[in-house]
Amino acid sequence: MATPIRRVVMGHDDNGRAVVIEDGPAPFVHINPKNDDDWSTDLWRTSETPAKIVQVHEESTLGPRRQMPRPNGSVFRINHFAPETEDVRNRTVEEARAAFAALGNERASTYGRGGSHPASHRTETIDYALILSGEITMIIDDGEVELKAGDVVIQCGTNHAWVNRSDAACDVMFVLIDGAFDPDLVAKFPQGD
Repeated sequence: MATPIRRVVMGHDDNGRAVVIEDGPAPFVHINPKNDDDWSTDLWRTSETPAKIVQVHEESTLGPRRQMPRPNGSVFRINHFAPETEDVRNRTVEEARAAFAALGNERASTYGRGGSHPASHRTETIDYALILSGEITMIIDDGEVELKAGDVVIQCGTNHAWVNRSDAACDVMFVLIDGAFDPDLVAKFPQGD
């Protein structure tokens, strides 16, 4: 079951002074329908750059689940990765794409098109990832990178998969920033990416 994450949202009073607008559990939690120990909490989203700063922001995380930020936007979330199951490890290409479709981003799945793991994907974003707790393996095109609490990854639109091979959960904080692939880079991607 998802652990609530306390979120304090700041704003301004009528005199322009800093005030707490909201203090409580972040309202948007996506629980994997096949494994309730695998979840993510969206903490904030922006939809433009520069982000407009107003006196009191409306809730930015409600609405349908979005893996990706909106154009010129960002997403701030924490993912709770349960240990990998046989179900995930043995997914077919179609099942892998359906899993990404459930996140609103079927196109990101690269499994069967250059990606070596059912969770392989490539997004048109710059992602900052901070491992908060536990351990996780990042599978990339030519190998793997073992990560533990305190490690940071800067993901620059690269093909990868997050796999928890340990026997304990791993929490990772992500900030995703909308980006655009350089056409010369796209020409080098494996066919179909």
